[in-house]
Parts: sequence; structure tokens; C-alpha cells
Amino acid sequence: MKRSVRSAASVSELTEHAGFWLRFVSNHVSHEFSRRLLDYSVTVAEWVVMRELYGREAMPPSELAEKIGLTRGAVSKLVERLVEKELVARWGRNDDRRYQEVELTAGGRALVPKLAAAADRNDEEFFAPLPAKEREALIATLKKLVKAHELHRLPTE
Repeated sequence: MKRSVRSAASVSELTEHAGFWLRFVSNHVSHEFSRRLLDYSVTVAEWVVMRELYGREAMPPSELAEKIGLTRGAVSKLVERLVEKELVARWGRNDDRRYQEVELTAGGRALVPKLAAAADRNDEEFFAPLPAKEREALIATLKKLVKAHELHRLPTE
């Protein structure tokens, strides 16, 4: 039995896909930001949790999970790591042991602006070749895609 072979001309190149270029840029931006966060002993996922808690009252981990689009289990693991680093506090209620709340500690609140500055520097350095109007257009285009596809999960990797 003879197999049909597709010609090379009928197979699109990787570089012809917008998704390829989005992933290519995203991976490099994310890798550099992740490297910067190592100076603070925090991962990107931990940064996302801390930023969501910043400036808010204590909240249940389930609410935090909903806000950032992760499972409760994933958020629980992240909160546990942040508790161990003394950046987040967690406590339960006496009347319901299943109910917990989390919030940033004083150390966590003090660290968030430093991490935000690292994120700002990372963006500024990476996207510096784009004039302000092009950067604004890029962000607007990406937001349009997020809305059109109803994307909710925050990037944590």
C-alpha cells in the first residue's frame, strides 16, 4: 500500500503564524522577568498572587483562585509557599475550620512595589524599540483578542 506524502510547499512555516511570534516574544519577556524575580526569591506565579492581594482586605483562597483563574489546589500550594516565605499570612475561623483567609504580611506589602518596579523595568527594556503609539496599539490588539476569546486565566508561567 502506497502512502501519500504531502509536499513541503503545502505545509506552512512556523514563522507564518501569529501564534508563533506571540509565543516567541512572550517566552523571552517571561524568562527575563522570571530571572529578575530570582533576586527577590519569588516566582512569577507567586508575584501574581501577591499582586492580587496587594491593597485588598484579607480574602478566602477560593476568591483569590477565581480572580487569577487558577484552581483552588494551585492557589493553595502558592499560598503555602508564600506563608513559608513570610510574605502571606493565612488563618481560619473558630466557627468553621474549613474557612480560611489570606493576606499579605507587612513584608509582603513592602515587597510588592519592588516587584512591580522590576516588572515595569522588564517591560520598558524589552519593548523600548517600539514607539509609544506602537506599544499602545500592540496592547490594544492583545486586549481585543483577550476579550474576543473571553480569556480570564492570568499568566503565571
